[in-house]
Amino acid sequence: MSTQPSHPNDPLHGITLKKILETLVERHGWKKLAEEIQIRCFMFDPTINSSLKFLRQTPWARRKVEEWYVRDLSEEP
Repeated sequence: MSTQPSHPNDPLHGITLKKILETLVERHGWKKLAEEIQIRCFMFDPTINSSLKFLRQTPWARRKVEEWYVRDLSEEP
């Protein structure tokens, strides 16, 4: 049996959607999230919980958030 991680090339492996969202909100704020990904849960009275509920039920929106997170990580100095 290998001791290598099961997903060595997946930058999202082991990172929860909640952590991804919290990181993006901390780094960019809700306003920037709403500008980049125009969904109601980011634009009107945004909260982590309401956004998580929507993102878990909406694959295209979750994919956009995850893709932005990966891009954001790759742009870090």
